[in-house]
Amino acid sequence: MPDVIVKCPTCSKAVAWIAANKFRPFCSERCQLIDLGEWAEGNRRIPADPTHDQLSLDDIKGDQDS
Repeated sequence: MPDVIVKCPTCSKAVAWIAANKFRPFCSERCQLIDLGEWAEGNRRIPADPTHDQLSLDDIKGDQDS
């Protein structure tokens, strides 16, 4: 399989997606730590879906029965 090239999420530098790159998808430890700091400071987050946050296991199982 040919190597996949992706952009570093922090600096947009081209990065080969290979096992030898222990920082993938980042180009370096520095970019990886910058990204981690962004998450820790709350500058990045995964948006919540209040509708799905309130579902219980019974609600989910009930949807599968129909």
